[in-house]
Amino acid sequence: QVQLVESGGGLVQPGGSLRLTCAASGGILRVGAMVWYRQAPGKQRELVASISSGGLTNYADAVKGRFTISRNNAQNTVLLRMDSLKHDDTDVYYCNAFLIPRGEDAYRAYWGQGTQVTVSS
Repeated sequence: QVQLVESGGGLVQPGGSLRLTCAASGGILRVGAMVWYRQAPGKQRELVASISSGGLTNYADAVKGRFTISRNNAQNTVLLRMDSLKHDDTDVYYCNAFLIPRGEDAYRAYWGQGTQVTVSS
């Protein structure tokens, strides 16, 4: 059974750094785009950064120059390195991946359970 598991969230001071990791596991034939979203209570989920299977990246304006997304195709993982963190980056961060489960022939969207990032002094 395919699942996405995030790790790396926590409490950090303003200006600090965190690294989030999302690992896809289970019967996977192929992994396409991998995306990080974030969501605050009462607000819509917003895209933070995405990376295609070929390594093309896209970032929300609010995080450009501070966050870096990368992936390891051999391990089916995606990493979000967050530097120069601000109070406004406090959110639950979710991993989203489009992948083809083994035995199927179409991409499906999967979500992780979310990991809390809190930026506070």
